[in-house]
Amino acid sequence: MTKRRWSDLPRWQRASALALAPLEVVTTTVAVIDLVRRPRPQVRGPKPLWFLGFLVQPIGPIAYLRWGRRPS
Repeated sequence: MTKRRWSDLPRWQRASALALAPLEVVTTTVAVIDLVRRPRPQVRGPKPLWFLGFLVQPIGPIAYLRWGRRPS
């Protein structure tokens, strides 16, 4: 199996990656800042596990922002 290069990808895949990459960075940044600033009682589950969950892109940060926070 050969490695695919950026130039081997169809134009629509390259455009999609370039369009979605900034959104992924912003979502992850917002989630990390929120988790750092939020008091422990307002977080569902252990904070260290949420940080590990952020490595699963883009699902981890979205899951935290949707289900990981308790109302203040």
